[in-house]
Amino acid sequence: MNTTSTTAPRIAPPSRLLQLLELRASWELAAGVAALPWLRLAPRGDGHPVLVLPGLVASDRSTHLLRAFLTRRGYEVHGWGLGRNYGPRPSVEEAMLATIDRLHAKSGRKVSLIGQSLGGAYARLLAAQRPDAVRCVITLGSPISGHPRSSTAWRIYEFTSGESSVDPRRWQQVTQTPRVPTTAIYSRSDGVVAWRNSVETSGAHTESIEVVSSHMGMAVHPAVLYAVAERLAQPEGQWQPFERCGWRAAVYPRPSSPK
Repeated sequence: MNTTSTTAPRIAPPSRLLQLLELRASWELAAGVAALPWLRLAPRGDGHPVLVLPGLVASDRSTHLLRAFLTRRGYEVHGWGLGRNYGPRPSVEEAMLATIDRLHAKSGRKVSLIGQSLGGAYARLLAAQRPDAVRCVITLGSPISGHPRSSTAWRIYEFTSGESSVDPRRWQQVTQTPRVPTTAIYSRSDGVVAWRNSVETSGAHTESIEVVSSHMGMAVHPAVLYAVAERLAQPEGQWQPFERCGWRAAVYPRPSSPK
């Protein structure tokens, strides 16, 4: 179990150079669109519900390509439907839990959660409260360990949410290893979140997948789209770690140690 707390040493946020490299997100969007024909080779899904959560100050528009792609791969995909993400205010947290309960009850199947950045932290928080309704969690460049202020966005978070980024209760739920299969996708060239804080400890049902991507472009990056589809396609109860064999070894770097 990840025992990191808000008292953990604060890793320095990404450098100004990495922040500047976030401008490549527009190129990554174009690459994601161009790669869609190739991405048809990604495994098809079994139709189970998938809930996709956007990052800080973003809306469902930011995850449109990812959701459209997963819909074409055979999933019942849903955006969060709560406008822009201004932080985990009580009403927002309750609404997300209600959405999971509704999708779970309607389909009779567990719900997979995908979250970009802050949305991934939400996904882990929700999985901690609804482990029997959640099938798996996939985070994209999300702050899931270390100190919550090891990013370039914590001031924006506090301004928009009106809450401290150092919330011991929520942070404990976010940093605690989920009881469901969990994949953390991260990039060492992330310009928003310190990449070491986006890595999940490898375990019986947990893993990390490294990609070469910006933070903002992670939900549209071709390598991320493929990895998400491949992870979701695993039969329930038969989770196996992501394999970097064949062509994947050239696309997905060997996961780095966060130390």
